[in-house]
Amino acid sequence: MTQPPEVAGPFNGAPGRRSPDSTGQEAPPRPGGDGGRPPGRWYGRRPFVVGAVVVAVLTVTVVTDLPQHASRGVQISDETAVMKQVNQYLTPCAYAVNETFTIFRQHTQHQLTASDEATAPTLLRDDQAACSLTDQSMFDLGNVEVPGSVAGKQLQQLVGTVTLWATSDALSAIEAIQVLWTDPSSASAGQQLSKAERMLGADRASALANLAKADNVLSTHLPTLQIPQLPSLS
Repeated sequence: MTQPPEVAGPFNGAPGRRSPDSTGQEAPPRPGGDGGRPPGRWYGRRPFVVGAVVVAVLTVTVVTDLPQHASRGVQISDETAVMKQVNQYLTPCAYAVNETFTIFRQHTQHQLTASDEATAPTLLRDDQAACSLTDQSMFDLGNVEVPGSVAGKQLQQLVGTVTLWATSDALSAIEAIQVLWTDPSSASAGQQLSKAERMLGADRASALANLAKADNVLSTHLPTLQIPQLPSLS
């Protein structure tokens, strides 16, 4: 697979973003926009997100869960299109959480300059916004339509799980890191980060398992899910 071009480092003002690859290789972080929201809002709470995702997946299932008699070639084409959409919509949050983890690890290892330390909170706010359900890409991710074929049912589950990975697990981790940035001794934030890290790993594994099952049904290799394996922080 051709790797994406390398880009500039975290705090040099280079425009644009690049997502981490599926192997977990760190993507060099760069500043994003000037948006962001304070931590702890309703859109980051897993119970709410779980409910929203369940409703979205059930809606998709009702619309698309019809008998499928398409040829294997057509099904492969359809499921390939689904995976391309998922990767497209997941990219901003995948990059954002990888950026936050990279910056926080550099912060705890005292590898940032004073200028970097001053800039980092803005980057963390941008990363938080990128994984929020209020972000257009996250909204689109939760509304990807998947065919009701046998392989499609696996991808329906994948879409729901990946949406949770981004809008619940990743967002919770970023919010915890924002608190720890200013209050390193916060026990509650440390516990929140540990839980978020566990859920990030578990949901990533679940989504990859769904993709593997879809591959097996179709006897093919659909596009790789671009979901990073993040380094341990807690």
